[in-house]
Amino acid sequence: MLIGTAVVGATTMIFATIVALTHGLQPQFIQNLSLMHAPFLLGIIAGGAVIYWFTGASAQAVTTGAYRAVEFIKRNIKLEGVEKASVADSKKVVAICTQYAQKGMLNIFLTVFFATLAFAFLEPFFFVGYLISIALFGLYQAIFMANAGGAWDNAKKVVETELRAKGTDLHAATVVGDTVGDPFKDTSSVALNPIIKFTTLFGLLAVSLAVNLSQKHGSGLTTVLAAVFFVISMFFVYRSFYGMRIESER
Repeated sequence: MLIGTAVVGATTMIFATIVALTHGLQPQFIQNLSLMHAPFLLGIIAGGAVIYWFTGASAQAVTTGAYRAVEFIKRNIKLEGVEKASVADSKKVVAICTQYAQKGMLNIFLTVFFATLAFAFLEPFFFVGYLISIALFGLYQAIFMANAGGAWDNAKKVVETELRAKGTDLHAATVVGDTVGDPFKDTSSVALNPIIKFTTLFGLLAVSLAVNLSQKHGSGLTTVLAAVFFVISMFFVYRSFYGMRIESER
């Protein structure tokens, strides 16, 4: 499983980050890796929130792209006849899907990029909690979405092949379930793998930079930068949902 390799790699990177921030695991710094240390606890909460935002945003991008492609097919391609769709129309459908995939990917990447910078610059042990949470929540969310999506997909196949119930209300219900299952198992769950890897690898570099800046210029600079990065990330969070939503044509 790809998600397993991501978590194994993340564990190594997180431990390297902890060793660096605690100056070789010195006890006076280790005590900050506790739920009693408020920034660490808040970092865990923030990491979980980012994972659930990501799964929603990636599913939204797939849904919007599919909806726009279906709209185009309904307007321009006759599905009832025997005549094949033109090459130009087929290319247009691919272009629509590609456009929304790239648009969704851009919003998601920039959110993750700037959120990682913001949390790294905010407080080092907040960021450690964030990384741990990204790995743990990401692992179990990926397993859940892959299994749930596969179950929905297989339910439709069972109804079609074993029960031979095509055209029934049962089959219609499983088709609806499969439209949710496909983004679950083919998009959100597998895409958590690079999210975990990128966040932990880039995070190690970002928190090292933040600590160096804080030592040279004081914590005021890093706090201001964290606020700026966070506002930028929230802008792309907004775009990931409201910029990708399906609006009715007037």
